[in-house]
Amino acid sequence: MNRKPDRRPIAMAFERDRVMISVNSIQPLRLISDAIKKTPKYSQIQSSVREIGLVEPLIVARDRSEKGKYLLLDGHLRLAVLQELDVIETPCLIATDDEAYTYNKRVSRIAIVQERNMILGAIRRGVSEERIAKVLNVNVSHVRLKKRLLEGICPETVELLKDKHVPIATFTELRKLQPMRQIEAAQLMVTMNKYSSTYAKSIVGATPQSQLVEAAKPKQIDGLTDEQIALMEQESANLDREFRLMEQSYGSDHLDLVVATGYLHRLIESARVVRYLAQHFPELLAEFQKIAEQQRSAA
Repeated sequence: MNRKPDRRPIAMAFERDRVMISVNSIQPLRLISDAIKKTPKYSQIQSSVREIGLVEPLIVARDRSEKGKYLLLDGHLRLAVLQELDVIETPCLIATDDEAYTYNKRVSRIAIVQERNMILGAIRRGVSEERIAKVLNVNVSHVRLKKRLLEGICPETVELLKDKHVPIATFTELRKLQPMRQIEAAQLMVTMNKYSSTYAKSIVGATPQSQLVEAAKPKQIDGLTDEQIALMEQESANLDREFRLMEQSYGSDHLDLVVATGYLHRLIESARVVRYLAQHFPELLAEFQKIAEQQRSAA
């Protein structure tokens, strides 16, 4: 019997439009102490709001117990600054889920590529580099460094790393690689979930000379001889081949695993099967139940 496709609409995490809400109508879920107000982070947000206004809206949920009131899910420091500056109303996104823990667990803090895009957007709107540096509480040279972050980085690599927390020094290493090798390096970083500059340097060190931007310039790595560098390149090539082979079989292997665990889950839903296994193969039943429980947790 064919199962009808699920045509239920996808639930939106937020109401569609950003709205202006009175600051006095927003109820924070935690207090901001005087000690927190003395931290560099608080001072940075305070400077940012004072200089260029609120960049990121507050996240609120409607208070079900009192009409016209809102619970603050994200943005407690921003709200405290707005209250200090006697701001009357502020832009907000209204979440459809009023669980602050759930929201904060899912939110992703801004990645360096996104931060760079925000800086460029502010510059296009006429905000000077000096003013941005003041808002971010950094040196002007740091702002200029982030402006040039993606120079020499191919679009495919940017796409792979756009939402990752990658150090600036890692992009410096990636610039040494030709585009195709850059993409391979970014894919390897994502797979391994490693984005440090040290890891990027090891990839550059294991890259054949022909795949470097300065192919004619002899590669030199502190502490390694030419023989050791050649061995690293050979091991890297072997690793690349093994990775490609695993990548080719991953889809079918994963499908087989899903089908097998699904069948196993349905099998132990049968009381007769469970009773038989409990009497004759209790250890096997325990392992089957663990696998089924893991499947439910991952779902």
